[in-house]
Amino acid sequence: MKRVTGIGGIFFSARDPAALRDWYRKHLGIDVQDWGGTAFAWTDADGKPAGGTTVWSVGNGENFKPGTAPFMVNYRVADLHALVAALKDEGCNVLDKVDESEFGKFAWVMDPEGNKVELWEPPPGQ
Repeated sequence: MKRVTGIGGIFFSARDPAALRDWYRKHLGIDVQDWGGTAFAWTDADGKPAGGTTVWSVGNGENFKPGTAPFMVNYRVADLHALVAALKDEGCNVLDKVDESEFGKFAWVMDPEGNKVELWEPPPGQ
């Protein structure tokens, strides 16, 4: 079974999310949207669309709980339900919630250092 297939997103917290987003917009040219981040479209070596995105977002970190790290990485996975079952069988601390929406399927696991890790199975075609 394939497990992680790539990085779906990077999320980090800030004391002042709005000010930090403005800094990234002004100094690094990141097109920060009203929701607090942006989606970088994947391209091939020639700059042509390659069918995927990586999300980048600055927020207050509330969605990182119960983890205590100031970041959370979202990993793309091929089969979320199969991976969650395998992780549970392996004794990992998998959080009991699985979300399914038009944005895909999401689940969370805590790593041994207490970092919350987000697992994401994109919707078909992404």
